Amino acid sequence: MSSPTKTTPSENEKGNGTDMKREYSHHETASTSAHERETINEKRPIMSAADSASAKARHLQVINAKLANPLAGKSKAEIIADVNEFTREYHLDELAATFRKGALVAANPQGFEELEELDEEDKIVLRRETTHRWHQPKDLYFLVALCSLAAAVQGMVFINGANLFWPEQFGINTKDPDPVKADRDQWLLGIVASAPYLCCAILGCWLTDPLNRRFGRRGTIFITAFISAIACFWSGLTNTWYHLFIARFCLGLGIGPKTPTVPVKTPKKPPQKIRGPLASKGKTWTAFGIFVGFAADLALYYVPDRSGIVGLNWRLMLGSAGIPAILVCAAVFSLPESPRWLLGKRRILDAYKSFARLRNSPLQAARDTYYIYRQLQVEDELVVHGKFRFKEIFSIPRNRRAALGAGIVMFMQQFCGVNIIAYYSSTIFEESGFSVVSALAASLGFGVLNWLFAGPAIWTIDLFGRRALLLATFPLMSLFLFVTGFAFWIPDRETRVAIVALGIYLFTIAYSPGEGPVPFTYSAEAFPLYVRDLGMSFATATTWFFNFVVSITFPKLLAAFKPQGAVGWYAAWNVIGFILILLFVPETKSLSLEELDAVFRIACLTLGGLYHLSPNYFSPLCLAMQRDPLRMILLGSGNDIVGPL
Repeated sequence: MSSPTKTTPSENEKGNGTDMKREYSHHETASTSAHERETINEKRPIMSAADSASAKARHLQVINAKLANPLAGKSKAEIIADVNEFTREYHLDELAATFRKGALVAANPQGFEELEELDEEDKIVLRRETTHRWHQPKDLYFLVALCSLAAAVQGMVFINGANLFWPEQFGINTKDPDPVKADRDQWLLGIVASAPYLCCAILGCWLTDPLNRRFGRRGTIFITAFISAIACFWSGLTNTWYHLFIARFCLGLGIGPKTPTVPVKTPKKPPQKIRGPLASKGKTWTAFGIFVGFAADLALYYVPDRSGIVGLNWRLMLGSAGIPAILVCAAVFSLPESPRWLLGKRRILDAYKSFARLRNSPLQAARDTYYIYRQLQVEDELVVHGKFRFKEIFSIPRNRRAALGAGIVMFMQQFCGVNIIAYYSSTIFEESGFSVVSALAASLGFGVLNWLFAGPAIWTIDLFGRRALLLATFPLMSLFLFVTGFAFWIPDRETRVAIVALGIYLFTIAYSPGEGPVPFTYSAEAFPLYVRDLGMSFATATTWFFNFVVSITFPKLLAAFKPQGAVGWYAAWNVIGFILILLFVPETKSLSLEELDAVFRIACLTLGGLYHLSPNYFSPLCLAMQRDPLRMILLGSGNDIVGPL
């Protein structure tokens, strides 16, 4: 009998890969080298960690699926039994029949035509959600209008025109012959202008979640609008730069929590078909606020000082931003409260009544009330609130990709250069040769164009898509900023001021329908429901932090690089932004929650790079696929490529 043959490592390498499953004899195990045993032992924890991560990802996919539709997979009998128990528990017996029909529709929204429980009138109402998507109740449009006014408050708090007056009164001279004092004053101008955005980034935005949980959306908007009004009036009463800094820092406590609350409040209420357009109105009306602020600056320029009041014009410029905030405070409690917040407080009938004001029929109100109630139940059952909070925005690949996309578009909203114009356009125009009043008038032109060209985004954001608008407008923004920067070298004053104004206006036209409304719309829909509020807080903290960076550094940048270099710096960032969006920002146009999960489960580099840079991207097939974003994404990636990004 021949002795057992020892299997050598070289023979293992030549095998068919089944050696790892072979049962070795004691002699063979003993003969395994120490190095091989160490290698095997090192691999075990790695495989275990990978398995654990895979299991966690699958678990979160289940959570997202259940959150997306907690009624999916249940039989009709189960749904009806659950609804009967629900209506008995919350004393809704008179509405039981309506809730039964609504729950059946919520379980299968696309199959309502087959439900025998619905009469023809019910089906007509549901069909009109698709065929007449803008036929909505007046209360829904009033809600959007008031949210738009709240957004306008944010636009009016810029101190562009006031920057021409208050520094001189407070002894700040950014062009002082003494370079040490000039350097100090440049930083002081920047820090006062940027104070609200510093507060937003480090404190204001992070109050969004606790304020909304404690006071609801309506209460949060009231509190933040009230703080904004007080801070604006306070700013107009200051007599030193540090008092003005403190007042404007407190202003961040108003606009910080409001910024993510308004876009989240708006898209949670309307049907999915008009979610994107209505969400984009927030930025449109922020642009309107900027326009009104510039108009106020120009109108108040000639206001003379009164006895005992020095600098009355710039004080009124700062204080005027508090007026729309007071209007928001006066009207906000006439709005229906967020049904989701009411359901979280187990105020079921109040939530139904709130939805009844925002929907065209009791059936739709009952459907959405019951759907969100069950959705919140799933959150309570599956989500450990201490665990599934901020950490999981970054630790879960699907959430991390959403945060990356939202972070990029929010970062580029600041570094595209629009806010150096929004905050310092009067200074830029004055540097090019405009008089003070002409600089204010030219800035008003920027405000008008910013508002007018943001308006069409209400339709184009869903017609062309978020990603497509960004990719189309970033190259144009870069080009027009380069034109503006180079124009400062033109020796003839008349030609120089004309080209500078033209470059800024063309840049504004390119910015307003793209990077203007897209970031907040994109961020409001990219995150899964269970981290959406914190995801929006992260996204808005990102934009406010870099808003602060842009605002505080521009006076120093302008002094060091001159207008040519300062404007050219941001022109170059637009080129970088185009590349980042191409590679890391997937399309989210008209996608359901389930489809968004499918999009963000795919590695960003696969999604944005390998496919979209392929030679066949502009083929007829690919152009046709672009009309169906989810199909384009999944076919382009093979629907099976998942990576770390």
